[in-house]
Amino acid sequence: MRVLKFGGSSLADAQRIRGVCGIIGQARHREPIAVVLSAMKGVTNLLLQSAGEAAVGDAAYHDHALEIFAQHADAAETLFPATERASVLAPVEELMAELTELLRGVELVKECSPRTMDLIASFGERMSCRLVAAYLDSIGTPAITIDARNLIITDDYHGSAAVDFRLSYRLIAEALRDLHEVPIITGFIAATGEGVTTTLGRNGSDYTASLVGAAVGAGAIEIWTDVDGVLSADPRYVPEAFVVSRLSFKEAMELSYFGAEVIHPYTMVPAVEKNIPIWIRNTLNPGAAGTRISAEPVHDKHPITGIASIDNVSLVNVEGGGMVGVPGMAGRVFSTLARVGVNVIMISQASSEHSICIVCRQGQARAAIEGLQSELAHELTHKQIERFELIEDLEIIAVIGEKMRGTPGISGRLFSALGDAGINILAIAQGSTEMNISFLVHRDDRERTLQVVHRAFFGDGNGAGARSGRAGAAGAKR
Repeated sequence: MRVLKFGGSSLADAQRIRGVCGIIGQARHREPIAVVLSAMKGVTNLLLQSAGEAAVGDAAYHDHALEIFAQHADAAETLFPATERASVLAPVEELMAELTELLRGVELVKECSPRTMDLIASFGERMSCRLVAAYLDSIGTPAITIDARNLIITDDYHGSAAVDFRLSYRLIAEALRDLHEVPIITGFIAATGEGVTTTLGRNGSDYTASLVGAAVGAGAIEIWTDVDGVLSADPRYVPEAFVVSRLSFKEAMELSYFGAEVIHPYTMVPAVEKNIPIWIRNTLNPGAAGTRISAEPVHDKHPITGIASIDNVSLVNVEGGGMVGVPGMAGRVFSTLARVGVNVIMISQASSEHSICIVCRQGQARAAIEGLQSELAHELTHKQIERFELIEDLEIIAVIGEKMRGTPGISGRLFSALGDAGINILAIAQGSTEMNISFLVHRDDRERTLQVVHRAFFGDGNGAGARSGRAGAAGAKR
């Protein structure tokens, strides 16, 4: 069996839904498949916005609820003849009535708890799956809607629930066994053992696909989005960026952590554990080969796999001779940052222990400085710490690839290219795996840095055609 997952951009309107159903129909003739769907593009955001508006008594939630229904009704009007529309839209109308009643309740109590928010967020997938299953039936591809709340069992941590893998795998395998129709499964949503709706967090539909694939021992999982595959760099800044034909799981996780439009690392875990390859494919260009992500080592002439970046970061530098050789100083720094809610993205410290460089999101930098000034006030007064320095408007650039490990000259090539281009580096970090070299530059140097590094390792891009096709445009993915 092969699992196909389609995101919101692939279900934006009737034309996109037709394309998706064409892909499903062709895949079904090759082998058994299971399909996982997100909500139609923009619907989840509207649902969450409506919930927030209802909680504060803003009547605008009525208009947004109508907008959600209109998006589905418009698609149905194009996809189905007039004689079939009423029956197709009937289950969508039932869901809309339930949603409206729920939002009205939120308005009355002036509160939307995480539990209620999860229930409201679930309506997008429940509607899109019914619409797509009905259209597949109408074009001769028997399909059945399956609500993942009956298959994926979680704890009650609303917003990002933890899955009971053993029970969920059993329920999924039982539900999909001996099905003659194509199962159209709601992504993103699950339920507790008591039947209370939960959601799986960021990229939850990808996670659903990975869980389904692991449960049935799928031969592959396909994530269909709006790009040709994983790109060697951001094409907005590097025109020569190309589609990487193959990635290892570890490389994909590194790239996605650093902002590449791949797949969220956590959602890959079930597939990784079962050694199931994941494909990134383009709904708008189904003939493109895409990117294959698997446990197999990648054999390629290039020493790196790709370049990724994180923007809008700041550097917090803690300096002082009094830190040298003092046990627990780093522990106090990081405990303080955790207490004030600062997520540390990158760390750099020289062996002299004279300074600790911490990189965090720019919006958290002031809280970091204030927290450290309070925690280390005594050390600052007695000159054990000289100063706290804050540098804003920075960018982390990460050079990633498993082949970097044990290959001499990678760092030399990288920093020579940057030096020749006159690009100043503020901090550097590399783990012992040697799979990632991260460094910090000023935001104004972002585009030039990405281009310089890409040329240093991939040349002008003319040699990329043998390993992959050209990319279209990068797109956001849910």
